[in-house]
Amino acid sequence: MSDIAIRVDGLGKQYRIGKRERYRTLRDTVTDALAVPFRAVGSLLRSSAVRESEANLDRFWALRDVSFEVPRGAVVGIIGRNGAGKSTLLKILSRITDPTKGRIELHGRVGSLLEVGTGFHPELSGRENIVLNGAILGMRKAEIARKFDEIVAFAEVDQFIDTPVKHYSSGMYMRLAFAVAAHLEPEILIVDEVLAVGDSQFQKKCLGKMEDVAKQGRTVLFVSHNLPSIESLCQQVVLLAHGRIDRVGSPHAIIEHYLTSDLSANASDVSLSNHPNRTSGSRPAMSRLRVSSPGQTNAVVPMGGTLTVEVAFDSKTTGLPPVLGIVVKTSSGMPLFGANNTVAGANVPRQPLHRGAIRATYRDLRLMPGTYLLDLYLDEGHATVDAIMDAAIFEVVPADVYGTGKLSTASAGPFWAPVAFEVIAEETESAFAGRS
Repeated sequence: MSDIAIRVDGLGKQYRIGKRERYRTLRDTVTDALAVPFRAVGSLLRSSAVRESEANLDRFWALRDVSFEVPRGAVVGIIGRNGAGKSTLLKILSRITDPTKGRIELHGRVGSLLEVGTGFHPELSGRENIVLNGAILGMRKAEIARKFDEIVAFAEVDQFIDTPVKHYSSGMYMRLAFAVAAHLEPEILIVDEVLAVGDSQFQKKCLGKMEDVAKQGRTVLFVSHNLPSIESLCQQVVLLAHGRIDRVGSPHAIIEHYLTSDLSANASDVSLSNHPNRTSGSRPAMSRLRVSSPGQTNAVVPMGGTLTVEVAFDSKTTGLPPVLGIVVKTSSGMPLFGANNTVAGANVPRQPLHRGAIRATYRDLRLMPGTYLLDLYLDEGHATVDAIMDAAIFEVVPADVYGTGKLSTASAGPFWAPVAFEVIAEETESAFAGRS
């Protein structure tokens, strides 16, 4: 048996853009056959340069020259920005669509969790949809019957199992759909962004289920924007960019590169007006970001030092009673702490401001050495007007925070804390004698 579960070699997928092909009838086929000689003459009259130009204009390579291998029993993550080609790759591996070029080898039974809930019928009950959806996903009748109670318990819909799913809330619907898909037992499991279903408690349950699958020795190919989940679940990560493989490596190294690649390294002054990480639907009200620390150049702050974050805003339409929220994250995207100028006690102007800035100062910064990210949120009342994820990075550098002439390293986690050690030169039993 081969030690390779998935082999992808020179894979490419090309789409035609701007044109939608309609369904073809028998009349269309006959007409096209009769018109072939006339089209041939017409094509000869056009120059090859024009034909080549037209071909390039209405074709788009979603994937190009993608090659990698996944060992049997490995859990491999695939990350990349929207439009990088992640979902296209999984659809090809799941045999939903054919590649334009290249080839794939899949050694083992394949199960796909691509679009949770596909195949559910709103008029059927939860019980009936479990049977229907399980069959669509490739589960045998005996397998569905054996796992039925486990699926219902996992989805937490016991009371409503005989109710048509059209009466389910969106959360119940997605929980049941994920529960069915998660109980597949293929040798190769292909997963696309399924850990975003349900509330936070159910997401933890989904993550636990994925960890169980990984521990069972099955091969998992996992796409997600949940980078902490990617880092905790996967042994290797593939980064896609513009339809090509950017790099492959350990989760921490690849995720850190991915998060910081589009940002100016340690930039102390960042334009926010056209920031690439602004969330969809935001009004570009935040215009500039400055990150600084006394006595330091660029966005560098020593352990225990002072970090200043200043955000300028310019609301060209309506004024804002500005509320700025800042979230500090690790280089892998894990939130560490956050606050805004109402929670932290700063005054919010009663009169709306069209232009201005908000400054946040973090004193005695308790972060260990490493690279950190900033998320920014500008609110108007209780509604977010503008939000930018990974707006900028800053670097924390080692410092003698304990006054011993020694520098701390980042091996013990993201935080440090003042501590006093005391060595007691007595036997253990007598040292604790009389102590409460």
